[in-house]
Amino acid sequence: MTGAKRRYPNPLQNANALSSATFYYTLPTFTHTKRTKRQFEEDDLYETLTEHQSKMLGDKVEALWKKQFEKQKKPSLTRVLISAFGFEMFISGLLLGVAELILKPAQAVLLGRFLLYYMFTADEDVQVNHFQTRLYAGGIVLASFLQVLCLHPVVLRLKTVGLKVKIACCSLIYRKALKLNQEAFVNTSVGQIVNLIASDAPVFIMVGFMFNYLWLAPLQCIIVTYLMYEEVGLSSVFGVTVLFLLIPIHHLLSKAASKYQWKSSSRTDDRVRYMDEIILGIKIMKMYVWEKIIKTALLSMRDFEMKYIRLSMYLKSVNVSFDSLLVPVAIYVSIISYVLHNDIKPDKVFTLLIFYNSLRGAMASAFPSAINYRALAFVAIRRMEQFLLLPEVALVTIESTTDPIAIKIIDGEAKWSETSTLQKINFTVKPGDLVIVTGPVGCGKSSLLNVILKELRLISGKIRINGQISYASQDAWLFGGSIRDNILFGEQIELKRYNEVVRICALEDDFALFPLGDHELVGGRGTSLSGGQKARINLARAIYRDADIYLLDEPFAAVDAHVSRQIFQECIKRFLAKKTVVLVTHQQQYFKEADEIITMENGTVISQVPWTENDGLESFSHQDDIDRTVQEGYKLTNGAEDNKDIEKEQTSEGSVSYTVYRKYATANGFFCFAILTVLFLLTQVLLSSGPYFLTHWVNKAQIGEMSTNASHTSEVLVHSKTMHIYIYSAITFACVVTVPLRSYLFFFSVLKSSQKLHNNMFNNVIGATMHFFNTNSPGRIINRFSQDIGAVDSKLPYVLIATVQLLLEAFAAVMLISIVNYWLLLPAIIMAIISYYLKLFCLLTSRDLKRLEGVTRSPVFEHLSSSLQGLSTIRALQSETVLKEKFDAHQDLHSCSHHLFFATSQAFGYFIDCLCALYVAVVTLSFVIYDNGSLSGDVGLAITQSISLISYLQYAMQQTAELENNMTSVERILEYDAIEQEDKCSTEPLKTWPKSGGILFRNLSLKYSPLGSTILKNLNFEIFPREKIGIIGRTGAGKSSIVNALLRLSYTSGDILIDNVDIKTLNLQAVRSKISVIPQDPTLFSGTLRQNLDPFEEYNDEVLWKSLEEVELKSFFESQPEGLFHVIVQGGTNISVGQRQLICLSRAILRNNNILIMDEATANVDLETDNLIQRTIRRKFENCTVLTIAHRLQTLLDSDRVLVMNSGEVIEFDKPSVLRENTNGYFYKVVQKMNLG
Repeated sequence: MTGAKRRYPNPLQNANALSSATFYYTLPTFTHTKRTKRQFEEDDLYETLTEHQSKMLGDKVEALWKKQFEKQKKPSLTRVLISAFGFEMFISGLLLGVAELILKPAQAVLLGRFLLYYMFTADEDVQVNHFQTRLYAGGIVLASFLQVLCLHPVVLRLKTVGLKVKIACCSLIYRKALKLNQEAFVNTSVGQIVNLIASDAPVFIMVGFMFNYLWLAPLQCIIVTYLMYEEVGLSSVFGVTVLFLLIPIHHLLSKAASKYQWKSSSRTDDRVRYMDEIILGIKIMKMYVWEKIIKTALLSMRDFEMKYIRLSMYLKSVNVSFDSLLVPVAIYVSIISYVLHNDIKPDKVFTLLIFYNSLRGAMASAFPSAINYRALAFVAIRRMEQFLLLPEVALVTIESTTDPIAIKIIDGEAKWSETSTLQKINFTVKPGDLVIVTGPVGCGKSSLLNVILKELRLISGKIRINGQISYASQDAWLFGGSIRDNILFGEQIELKRYNEVVRICALEDDFALFPLGDHELVGGRGTSLSGGQKARINLARAIYRDADIYLLDEPFAAVDAHVSRQIFQECIKRFLAKKTVVLVTHQQQYFKEADEIITMENGTVISQVPWTENDGLESFSHQDDIDRTVQEGYKLTNGAEDNKDIEKEQTSEGSVSYTVYRKYATANGFFCFAILTVLFLLTQVLLSSGPYFLTHWVNKAQIGEMSTNASHTSEVLVHSKTMHIYIYSAITFACVVTVPLRSYLFFFSVLKSSQKLHNNMFNNVIGATMHFFNTNSPGRIINRFSQDIGAVDSKLPYVLIATVQLLLEAFAAVMLISIVNYWLLLPAIIMAIISYYLKLFCLLTSRDLKRLEGVTRSPVFEHLSSSLQGLSTIRALQSETVLKEKFDAHQDLHSCSHHLFFATSQAFGYFIDCLCALYVAVVTLSFVIYDNGSLSGDVGLAITQSISLISYLQYAMQQTAELENNMTSVERILEYDAIEQEDKCSTEPLKTWPKSGGILFRNLSLKYSPLGSTILKNLNFEIFPREKIGIIGRTGAGKSSIVNALLRLSYTSGDILIDNVDIKTLNLQAVRSKISVIPQDPTLFSGTLRQNLDPFEEYNDEVLWKSLEEVELKSFFESQPEGLFHVIVQGGTNISVGQRQLICLSRAILRNNNILIMDEATANVDLETDNLIQRTIRRKFENCTVLTIAHRLQTLLDSDRVLVMNSGEVIEFDKPSVLRENTNGYFYKVVQKMNLG
């Protein structure tokens, strides 16, 4: 493989303990932009930390899973993960316990003692002197700094452990995916597997942090309850009881929400899988004008998915309300129960406030979140376990024997589905023989190769294989990387052999056209190459590998005549002369050079004889390929340019724009946004009124106690207490009403926004030009619909509501402190300014890293998706290790950016908390140094609010960074608003148009991209009504580009007139609906046969069976139990390529248009099926205009006229008989080469 870029060592790798504890090691990352004058880019990422390496973690977890699998009847992934990472998580959790169990409670106790100095009391036992006050103040400040120093490094460590769990699970999933057999795909799909990595595995990142609160929070609650009991007696128990009563409800709601989350995940799998199909089959979808039905199906899936997401979110909105209400309600219960029997005391009140605030973080927030993440983790683990237990492909056992046998199958029977695919298979292949396998479409030729590869399991019979196997699949498969990487596929380069393989596979001319030669990068699945180029690279990979047995499935289908002959003679006959070759082909001109011919029919071998004994094939025709390349001219001239577009995903620079926030916030209208804003402000005022009113109450009581000379003091205090209880109760009740209302309306609004964003993005993608799909890999597009939509659905709402709440709480805390002493507003402003610039300094890097995390994530998904498309090839070439290494490399790069993002985000929180701890010191020490007779209530309020800032402000600022990072998902979705859309002309043609099917090309030129080369150059020719036109030309001549021009799939200038109507003046879908196409790549969508034939349900069963009968598929599908409802899997891989092609012909028959285009429609079928197709077309389309880009020359000779293309220009256009007389013409030379002249 191509060597990876050398990266700088990760600063954390060699950081000392002090650097790690203070986040000093992050400074080089933060200062990168200032030093280099550019944003942090992919090339700037460091080496992956040793402990994060995908291979190491994958090996560790895979070994433990194998032990589980061997020892347990029901293996548990939970036990595996606990064995691998449990101890590390627990040790880090103990350090977290220091902050939660010691430092936070200590602050409350110290504050209570500190406030005694400011109380008016005659009890000498509770009085403290000024020196003790200073000690208590110092203790409060020290505890604040120690919390900061302890908490942030530990939190990062726990997230790092979670990241390691995620990396290990992704690696395990990929390794399992490489072993899945075909039966497994009945129970899963590419989309579901991608979703395991995209949605399920990332759950473990937060689980690593939150899981410890399952034991920390209850323990903290016990300690704090005891300490509160010492302060206020049974009153504390009443408040804590409220917490304990509401937490089970919280748990039940979380459990119900997780159930709906599970259901929504299944719906998400279906949607992503279907979206993957849409992207892969987008060209066919546009040709057939299926946008409407596919849009209806996809949006219906989305509605079904949103139904469960909505239910889950509404339940979670109640839990969000609990997070805000638990502590105020618990404080209310404790204080009211206390003051009913005692006088209100500031040391009691504010000690309770800090105790309950510490419980708020643990019991009201962390503990329920831990329960929620525990549920999400078990959902993810359950889904992963189901996947990991899917059946695997059998290992190909290589026998060492002296018997002269390479392959032998005895009484073999196999099946893909319920009905048998192969029956009573008996044949033997001797070492060194060239054996050709032939037979009609759907007879089981490719399935036979799959049996040899052990991809299709024998349900009875025996198979023997003696030697290493190499394999070239019928559907060419490539992965994202250089062409050389695709050919070598992990093998060491042997230059002499490599150059020879390139030559005999006719790739030298192609490499000469690429700017980077064989180092040219290709997108996933070879998106930047033509069909012919992909086929030859696919073949070169198989030939380069030094094996004993070569299985070649239709290697000539996508290449022209002279290339086909070169490959057969140079590659198969000469280069593989001493090897065993099993060749599946319809090219009968090569039969006489084979040692044996295996003929198949209806899933069985009907004969295996030498060529000379095969009387049925003696009168073979000199048929050959002319050309079969998709947009070949475009790809050869502009492939490199496109490849550059595909090579790197663009990232936005700078902060997320105001427009993105505005569009998201007002997606449901400005009125809804205004209502939410008012509700958030009102709710915060009510929540802050509670502690402020308690301060007022405490101060009034203290002043009342000081007024001992008044005779009526006692009566006034009693009356005052009752009034204060009523007011405090009213404030608390108002909070109980407004908080849930706020949460419900918020989640209702953001879910509507999410739905709108998804639907708009989908509409933009479905209506995009083909240029968009040619320059964006499927993985990149799917990433928007999986990861980004997933973030907007589930993650962004929580981050957004947390950000708004925390910012309001922090602002309210500063305002309450300023009310006590307005001079304390000055350090608050200074702190706010420093925090703002810290945010700018840190967020610049953090934002870039978050974007890089998204960019480096795409190749992981794309590699997984691409690998699943080429499993047969990967396993046949025993290249699983190569693909695993490439996956690990992709994941290592993603893990590096992911961990860097975590580290910089946590460092930012650490710096902000240091400021807050300093502010606590300023507030606390200000009362010690400048004692001007402050009331104890004011002192208590100021210090408790400043202490709360340690959690509020850093989390608020961190959440603003997290919000902006998550808003990049919205930004990436909104980027698709700018996708260039296809023409929206609404002028509908007459229903009877076109009547005759005459076509006029007038000064037509075509490009595949706005700035690309001109592929078709000023074409001027006319096709008369009902003419049958054959189109030929060399590779890159522009044949398929004519099809694109007619269907308006590319950029054109000039005019195309059909029946004297300029098609660009008509509605695009209407034009396409009037032209039937049988494409060169037959694409079927998952669903039933009926849905693939008639998605709009326009025809009854009788008409559908009739169309299948016309293409001789009726008997095959009638033999299937489901008939028209026979299940077609994704891509139609459960039926042969030839059968897929015939289904496409059946579609054309059903549409019954006056114009038919056949774009290499017979490339994957045998001669008999080709003749069937030609007979059907002559009969069914006799009165139609037919354009044929031919696979066999005989087809062209039957045309009324032949259009000869070269370099995007028409060089000949006349009757075949006339062209055959032109001895200097291209057509004449082709005919002579084929000996048909």
